[in-house]
Amino acid sequence: MSLSNSSDALLDTFFLVGIPGLEAVHIWISIPFCFMYFAALLGDSTLIAIIIIEHSLHKPMYIFLSVLSATDLALSSTTVPKMLQILWFGDGSISFGGCLTQMFFIHTVFALESFILLAMAFDRYMAICHPLRYASVLMPQAIGKTGIMDIIRSVAIVSPLIFLLKCLPYCGHRLIPHTYCEHMGIARLACSDITVNIVYGLTVVLLAMGLDAVLISVSYVQILCTVFRLPSHEARRKALNTCGSHLCVILIFYIPAFFSFLTHRFGHHIPHHVHIFLANLYVLVPPMLNPIVYGVNTKEIRKQVLKIFLLKRGEF
Repeated sequence: MSLSNSSDALLDTFFLVGIPGLEAVHIWISIPFCFMYFAALLGDSTLIAIIIIEHSLHKPMYIFLSVLSATDLALSSTTVPKMLQILWFGDGSISFGGCLTQMFFIHTVFALESFILLAMAFDRYMAICHPLRYASVLMPQAIGKTGIMDIIRSVAIVSPLIFLLKCLPYCGHRLIPHTYCEHMGIARLACSDITVNIVYGLTVVLLAMGLDAVLISVSYVQILCTVFRLPSHEARRKALNTCGSHLCVILIFYIPAFFSFLTHRFGHHIPHHVHIFLANLYVLVPPMLNPIVYGVNTKEIRKQVLKIFLLKRGEF
């Protein structure tokens, strides 16, 4: 009986390989990855705490920023602990259910973050292009409804992936050449046609996140047109400074993410270890850099951070 149970467990187990071709340097790769993860934990947690504690930051722009930091923490914490376990100990075993759960959270959080960036772009659009209507449009109730709609949308578009993967037969090897479970990495292990998975995955990326990116671009075209029509040089500088930090965050998020998604499907000429390495960076770099970008470029946040450090110095 116990032999049968262990056999069933083995059949239900998948193995994450890590970064194929770079196994000899997994330990060395883990050092910057570990540093980036702890930097992300510290930076995003600090940003969330500052926004919650400081009442002057209880504004739509900063509320969206705190939610962005929370999704960054969720994205990195869903992937990095297992990633480090693979790089440090070579332990890549994960159950099929665990793999699907990790995949669901990764793709759901990615969709959440994409929509949050769109909401932040709309916030800047209203603040700069329609300042008189800003307070009446971006009310707390509207922000709450936006958050609920974001969660419903993300869960709705990612949930079918679980159904599609559960319907596939897995009769070959169970080795996933990656450090975490994602949709196409699991689907390619199936011994049947995965056209539906490919088509649905591309549709989600292009129509959901792709549409978000297009709407963000349209918002910023409108914002920049309005900014350059401002009569005051100081007003233009302040608006560009605020928008500049947001644009940096958008580029940091979308460029590696779309590169990872598209090369998984079309970039067969790109070395596999390059693709996997960059896919790891897209769950590490945005969570690490977002607090730094906003901390450096946003005067209100920078002031609160300095206040905390000065108080701590005063205690000593």
